[in-house]
Amino acid sequence: MLKNRLTHASPVVFSLYATAAAFGTYFCMYAFRKPFTAATFGDVGFWGNELTYKSALVILQVLGYAVSKFWGIKIISEMKQSGRAFLLVGLILLAEVALVLFAVVPAPWNVFLLFFNGLPLGMIWGIVFSYLEGRRTSEILGAGLSASFIVSSGAVKSVGKWLLLHGGVSEFWMPAVTGSLFVLPLLLFAFLLEQIPPPTAEDIALRTERKPMTGAERKALFRRFAPGLVLLISFYVLLTAYRDFRDNFAAEIWSALGFGDTPYIFTVSEIPIAVLVLAMMGSTMFIKNNTKALQVYFWLVLGGALLIGGSTLLFHAHAMNGAVWMVLVGLGLYIAYVPFNCILFDRMIAAFRYKSNAGFLIYVADAFGYLGSVLVLLWKDLGQASLTWLEFFGRASYLLAIGGSLLMLGVIFYFGKKANRKNDAVTNSGYSLEA
Repeated sequence: MLKNRLTHASPVVFSLYATAAAFGTYFCMYAFRKPFTAATFGDVGFWGNELTYKSALVILQVLGYAVSKFWGIKIISEMKQSGRAFLLVGLILLAEVALVLFAVVPAPWNVFLLFFNGLPLGMIWGIVFSYLEGRRTSEILGAGLSASFIVSSGAVKSVGKWLLLHGGVSEFWMPAVTGSLFVLPLLLFAFLLEQIPPPTAEDIALRTERKPMTGAERKALFRRFAPGLVLLISFYVLLTAYRDFRDNFAAEIWSALGFGDTPYIFTVSEIPIAVLVLAMMGSTMFIKNNTKALQVYFWLVLGGALLIGGSTLLFHAHAMNGAVWMVLVGLGLYIAYVPFNCILFDRMIAAFRYKSNAGFLIYVADAFGYLGSVLVLLWKDLGQASLTWLEFFGRASYLLAIGGSLLMLGVIFYFGKKANRKNDAVTNSGYSLEA
């Protein structure tokens, strides 16, 4: 009944409903993934006192997440519509089981449970986005979904921090308790998500049909755009490592900036970022030409990298306080990060009229992105242990700004040439193709 009504609903009503359902589902998922990072777990040595206990937790969870992303290249790209909601809920509940075992198994051996917590959660983004891609309003839907991981990471850490400071919950039980608070909301939002109807004929005409992909089709798509995709994914590796470091060690960075006993800082610092990114990305929905929209995303990604570098320069020159700096680097980060997770690859498929799905390209980028994140975390603890979290984060900001800008200039040049060749071919064939 509800699915039938949504099929015939206006684009505004449909977009509001789909955004709310996807936002709520992914918000709930973060309650099973990120709360543990609000704890510091003391300075417990794990590997010859060179790798701290918390670093080991973060690395193992991210490693599980990365493995999941590699699996997802095949699973998400081949996924059919039936049974998605059951798969989504089942995977998240497996992650909660791992958190309960983490609280029960004595430290430090319980660190390995975080690997099994991250392993199922890496599939969730692809499942949720599969309900949204290939629609004429995918920008606003994707931006709304992306706003969930900007806000939710801080919000669930605030919940976890409150449980530690005022709820009488230990650091080891806090992650499982936080997750348990979101089980019922998860079931509700998963049900609402399942009511979203498939793309309409108009959606398909504007954004190209989305379908499951075979292994041969995945290889053919990657080969066709290999140079540009290698540049994009290389930048995304830097971006994911930077974003993950800021997210997982936000408690340490904020403490160094003087906000260690302020639980709400995790949330209030991310809300303006989410609002601005949502407005910016959602507005690109009005760009009907898919090729032009793709170029706009590339320039936005480049601008995000430059904002990170510029604001870090001002912070180190004492022209900006730490709180403003954290908000601005977060804004630059998510201006660059959000397009990769939804609308950039969605528009790329539409621009070149390639029958496939965005989930495949998103998961290729994510798999290498999170693998890079693991390597950076190991490098910090084993190779740059003398640097504080704040010092390391500052240096990473410069690396991302410089390296990322060079990579994105290469991306802009490559896809600009690719689009020109496509347009020349269309013109010479005598057809008029809106892309």
